[in-house]
Amino acid sequence: MAYLRILLLLTLGALAGCSVSPYKLDIQQGNVVTQEMVAKLKPGMTKSQVRFIMGTPLITDAFHADRWDYVYRYQKAGTLTEERQVALYFEGENLKRVSGDVVAASGSEPMQLAPKVEPEEKGFFGKMLEKIGL
Repeated sequence: MAYLRILLLLTLGALAGCSVSPYKLDIQQGNVVTQEMVAKLKPGMTKSQVRFIMGTPLITDAFHADRWDYVYRYQKAGTLTEERQVALYFEGENLKRVSGDVVAASGSEPMQLAPKVEPEEKGFFGKMLEKIGL
């Protein structure tokens, strides 16, 4: 009887180790890019304004410093469920155009030029601190 009990436990233990497929994690990579975010982008925006809306770019091209790439991938249980790519092109410090597979939301306003923001002029103490490196 003890022999049968041990054999039954070993058989059940071996069967418990057999499963149809191993567990696969859901993997999210890159920056989440939505239609609402793309709709907020306007030509003429500065790089800091774009970074505030979109976040830090996933890829900053070393050969083309005026191009920022945002890539988003979502894999559910090992299969690619969603992939989005957006490239932002700058002319100097200002946004020139947007391309990619994420378009602005349908109810959004057409792209207009953003107002130009002039840098604030530093006062006496600001200039002195800048000269000493602070």
